[in-house]
Amino acid sequence: MADTASLTITIQAPHESCWAIATDFERYPEWAKDVKSAVVLTRDDQGRATQVEFRTSALGRSTHYTLSYDYSAAPARLSWHMVSGDIMRAVDGAYMFSPDNSGGVVLTYNLSIELVVPLPGFVKRRAEVRILNTVKELKVQAESNR
Repeated sequence: MADTASLTITIQAPHESCWAIATDFERYPEWAKDVKSAVVLTRDDQGRATQVEFRTSALGRSTHYTLSYDYSAAPARLSWHMVSGDIMRAVDGAYMFSPDNSGGVVLTYNLSIELVVPLPGFVKRRAEVRILNTVKELKVQAESNR
């Protein structure tokens, strides 16, 4: 059974900046603490990354996985699903961007993960906090680039 996490935050930065940070996967290790490397494997005819291999810190170890990105609802939504991974059976997620009244962006992040091995609830909650921290780190990055 998949576990889900969701977070909605307001970012005081233009949509274009938030989108640029969210889709510049190769720079994730510069601002996302748990992302150790991100390598773009394939791009579409517009130069957008369509498959990205990540190495991240997870549950006290390093994990590898490859995500496939869907730009069909761009720039309002960026969604992904896992192509391959070592400790996960499935990963599906999305960033959804909408304007707020102050010229910023409301970012909603949804994630569904199914692990290969079941984990105790307290370990899952700790992992969820770390995953959602990456969204907060995106906010910090976007607001610091204004």
